[in-house]
Amino acid sequence: MAKQSKNEQNSQLKHAEFTIVTFAKDSEQAREYETLLKDNDIPVLTKDSDANDLQDKGIAIMVPEEFLDEAHVIIEAQDAYDDFYDFTLEDDDDFDSELFNDEP
Repeated sequence: MAKQSKNEQNSQLKHAEFTIVTFAKDSEQAREYETLLKDNDIPVLTKDSDANDLQDKGIAIMVPEEFLDEAHVIIEAQDAYDDFYDFTLEDDDDFDSELFNDEP
């Protein structure tokens, strides 16, 4: 099978139907998602929440339908990674240091 040229790929992407993979709460998170997907060779578009159909949901992160499953996996993996490190780095004021005290 012949490899498609970059122009042919770009042309197909322009005609591809983009679908929402997730919503970002702010522009910083939208940029993070966009960078993450682009780093994994997934075309991505963002749509601001000023559109009537997306009001109050945030910024829509959109990918071509053929990349939807892969994009979900990548975003979910990154979110789980971020949540794990947020959890481990939290200061826990209720931590009982006496648990590790060697004195009887």
